[in-house]
Amino acid sequence: MKFTLKAAAGAMLATLLTTAPVLADSFTFRIGSGHPKGPAPYVTTMSDFFAVEVKKRVEEQTDHTVTFVEAYGGSIAGVAETLESVQQGILDFGGYCICFEPSKLFLHNFPYYLAFGPQKSSDAIAAARIVYEENPWLKETFETDYNQVFLGLGVWDNYHLGTTFEWSEISDLKGVKVGGAGPNLAWLEYIQSIPVQSTLPEGYLALKTGVYDGWLMVPSAYNGFKFYEPAPYYTLIGFGAMPVIALTANKKTMESLPEDVRAIVLEVGAEWEERNGAAMDKVQDFGLGKLAENDAVIKTLPESVRVEWAQSLEAFPKAQVADAEGRGFPGKAVMQGYIDAAKTVGHEWPVEYPLD
Repeated sequence: MKFTLKAAAGAMLATLLTTAPVLADSFTFRIGSGHPKGPAPYVTTMSDFFAVEVKKRVEEQTDHTVTFVEAYGGSIAGVAETLESVQQGILDFGGYCICFEPSKLFLHNFPYYLAFGPQKSSDAIAAARIVYEENPWLKETFETDYNQVFLGLGVWDNYHLGTTFEWSEISDLKGVKVGGAGPNLAWLEYIQSIPVQSTLPEGYLALKTGVYDGWLMVPSAYNGFKFYEPAPYYTLIGFGAMPVIALTANKKTMESLPEDVRAIVLEVGAEWEERNGAAMDKVQDFGLGKLAENDAVIKTLPESVRVEWAQSLEAFPKAQVADAEGRGFPGKAVMQGYIDAAKTVGHEWPVEYPLD
């Protein structure tokens, strides 16, 4: 009797195994950034487009389901910790400004080394994409050195300068402490301002308490973080839009995914990049409009003063090329590539920076 029952049970199990459909998988991903959603537009698009579209397409096009645990504003990783958190698998997906990785991603910061570049975010990201395509090393570095898959480029809109006081000449900024993030601090050193390494989340209090009296920042973030309250003077200089945001995925996470899910992640990452330029052009206009509504004092720097500032930086790109080459990186190829790519998308440089 026992034998008969076991045999029957075995036959039933065999039937189930041969006729049951393949079980679908449910994936839970941790996605994060050191910047908060809202004031930092690239984080907003990570949440409202990338996470939403990956979930939607996976569930519409495959048998699998996806849940995103979103951790922005430094709740898992700060602005200078996100690359490492993705590398270690603490985050499955991360978005971060390359500016906070001046050593690990030194040459990836090339747009910062060439100030007064493309003014529109859409032009800047188009030019940077040309450079990435011509120099595959830029993309491959994320995988070979930092255990992550590069999904797409993001961009900051055009950089200008906010201050606690009104100014009109470069000499007015001599000796003035100004906050910034990483590579853009050199824009201040060459005019003898005093650069202060800082981050957006700490900027408001620092301006309020006089730690520094200015901030190099794009309109959207300057408005979003309410810097116009302690520093209401916002001068339009046009240092350029900066395509220095990376959206990446942990390599082990990507390799563990079914091929159809992995393809969707790559597809949405590429579309996230494509949307960034035009979206940030709108954000620039929106940010300037909101600053005006919030009673910021906005003025445009005269072109002659702007050219003077650009001329003061002539030695900077050359120095960065030499530094990059000394580290074994293709500094000249990448930076000359960006100068040329910017021209391709219609940009006219106020100064032809020498790289030799």
